[in-house]
Amino acid sequence: MDLSYSSEDEAFRVEVRSWLEEHLVGEFAELRGKGGPGREHEAYDERVAWDRHLARHGWTCIGWPQEYGGRGLSLFQQVIFHEEYARANAPARVNHLGEELLGPTLIALGTDEQKQRFLPRIVAVEELWCQGYSEPGAGSDLANVATRARLDGDTWVIDGQKVWTSLAHLSDWCFVVARTEPGSKRHHGLSYLLVPMDQEGVEVRPIIQTTGTSEFNEVFFNGATTDAANVVGDEGDGWKVAMATLGFERGVSTLGQQVGFQRELDALLEVARDNGAYDDPVIRDRLAKAQVELEVIRLNALRTLSTSPGEDQAPQQASIAKLLWAGWHRALGDLAMQVRGAASLTTGPDYDLDEWQRLYLFTRADTIYGGSDEVQRNVLAERVLGLPREQRSEAR
Repeated sequence: MDLSYSSEDEAFRVEVRSWLEEHLVGEFAELRGKGGPGREHEAYDERVAWDRHLARHGWTCIGWPQEYGGRGLSLFQQVIFHEEYARANAPARVNHLGEELLGPTLIALGTDEQKQRFLPRIVAVEELWCQGYSEPGAGSDLANVATRARLDGDTWVIDGQKVWTSLAHLSDWCFVVARTEPGSKRHHGLSYLLVPMDQEGVEVRPIIQTTGTSEFNEVFFNGATTDAANVVGDEGDGWKVAMATLGFERGVSTLGQQVGFQRELDALLEVARDNGAYDDPVIRDRLAKAQVELEVIRLNALRTLSTSPGEDQAPQQASIAKLLWAGWHRALGDLAMQVRGAASLTTGPDYDLDEWQRLYLFTRADTIYGGSDEVQRNVLAERVLGLPREQRSEAR
């Protein structure tokens, strides 16, 4: 595996770095470091404006084919963009689910009409998306969803509940996995629907987290509707489409995520040196271990992105990556509390958390959202190692 960059790639790196330096100024300069997991409430409207600024200059959906509004950049150039974006401490993007998950799914499996309707608005950051997968009785077990949809003439009518729906309260559309074949079980009889959020039949209830913020939501569908044409793939083909979407989670933005992780680790190292915790050999060993593990995660991501696995392999690669980074980041939250010692146990007035307390609390969810560790291990055990399937209860 050749991980070296060409002279053309290095020139592109200079272009990206220069553009960010020139444009993260004025009102946008104040957005540096804003947003991200546990902090999506920070300067949200301003970050939307920043994303639209990126779009006007051709910096959204950069890996998409040019015919769909992207730039058709190579894999390494996409990695370079996300790395430089993270190194510039630019604000967290607001359009991840549309740009990184739904858009590529539509490009691969959507109809021409769906591509024409939805892709330009994702590129321009005019419509924001959320993901309707998890349910109270199913969690990360996507094949056990109970949300129902029935076709009534030219309209799908949807009833059910989704949970842990990230940013649903800020989204215009939701891609929903629903059961469209009555009596079907497991992954059979599911369909992948595109549902508008701004309608009478959709209710969003924010879930207040231990951080005091509410990125996650419950979403109730009570006779919600969407056009019959808004099914991706064939009716009953929802499992295949949903697995394709999950495969896109292994995208190049994960390399930028790891640059952000490195920044957090570097900052924690400075805290340890300042308060003397670094002199403790146990803490020093844990900091060194975290650095080595982060480099392993980076190399695994590069290897995965370089191999272009087939459709059947993509969820497995995504499961490996999720297990690696989620466990690492959760451990970093623990380490931050150990480095800070007694200071980590108190908050300011009105539950005013500092950055390390917020990191600790939110990383408790890293091994749950996006597919729990248990589900990721089942995927690897059953699909890679060929072990017997875990016994599951019958779908309702």
